[in-house]
Amino acid sequence: MNQVVFFYTGLEPLLRIIIIGSLAYISLLFLLRVSGKRTLAQMNAFDFVITVAIGSTFGRLLTAKGVSLAESITAFGVLIGLQYIVSWLTVKSSGFADLVMATPTLLYFDGQFIEKAMRKQRLTKKNLLETVRQQGVVSLQNVEAIIMEPVGNITIIKKQKFEKSTDKSAFNNILDVDDFNSHQARG
Repeated sequence: MNQVVFFYTGLEPLLRIIIIGSLAYISLLFLLRVSGKRTLAQMNAFDFVITVAIGSTFGRLLTAKGVSLAESITAFGVLIGLQYIVSWLTVKSSGFADLVMATPTLLYFDGQFIEKAMRKQRLTKKNLLETVRQQGVVSLQNVEAIIMEPVGNITIIKKQKFEKSTDKSAFNNILDVDDFNSHQARG
């Protein structure tokens, strides 16, 4: 039966954590640096899973005596390699990108909240108004659109003050493009 230790088990486990933790940290930094900026960019769902898995692997290495540094570095390499392959495939194949990555969702456009999209994203008007305020916008009259981006952040697009632009190309890949197009047809 394992003995339960509350405060101190000796110097050896502490030294192991210091030495292995430092070496693993340096190895992880090196692997992340080699893998490129994309590994550390804003996260979609796959990036989030990889990040959590790397953190879990790092934590297990530090606390589990039976896990070697070589095994953990191999796990880091596999996870970062998978992330690299998935991001490479998303660049090369739009079908794969659609499978792995979410699309932006239009939540508000030209004075109208898009209730269906808000329900789908589990957001309320209060949530969106809070985000608008956080961006320093006082009135929705100054807001052209509110979009939930694929990484989960919300973008506020302010109305142009001096010229009315008909080019809305930034809206091209939005999930609820039908809502956008029907609104455009009315306006």
